[in-house]
Amino acid sequence: MRRILFSAALFFAVLSALPVSGQQSLNSQADNIVGLYYVSYDGEESKVRFTKEADGTYRAQTVWVKDCRDADGNVRRDEKNPDKRLRNVPCDSIVLITGLEYNKAKHRWDGGKVYDPTRGIRANATCFFGEDGRFRLKGSLLGFSQTVIWEKIE
Repeated sequence: MRRILFSAALFFAVLSALPVSGQQSLNSQADNIVGLYYVSYDGEESKVRFTKEADGTYRAQTVWVKDCRDADGNVRRDEKNPDKRLRNVPCDSIVLITGLEYNKAKHRWDGGKVYDPTRGIRANATCFFGEDGRFRLKGSLLGFSQTVIWEKIE
């Protein structure tokens, strides 16, 4: 009887641990997006950091821009932002992506918005790592889309 109780207790202990380890695996897979990326786009070079927000979504913010100063030596600002309140944000502090969620079924991050400061537009964002391991960001707006590749460096 003691052996049966021990076996049953062991079985239930292992069984109850499975969802926890599965959830940890999902979280680590979802958190693969977190880190620092090098971006070269439309003549601009920058570094962007992805972080996880308290609500479980992911966001990306510029942390460095090559040639971030204008001809007068002043830090360039986000002058094309459609939100006039954000036009004074320094170019090395612009929030580019908000609200991304990991889509387990499709192995990608979607549901968020991407902001393109070179054109001053916002679009729907979808992100994924390609078969080659490189990060791809797809912005879609009104049936048009564009995909850019970012290099994860950290």
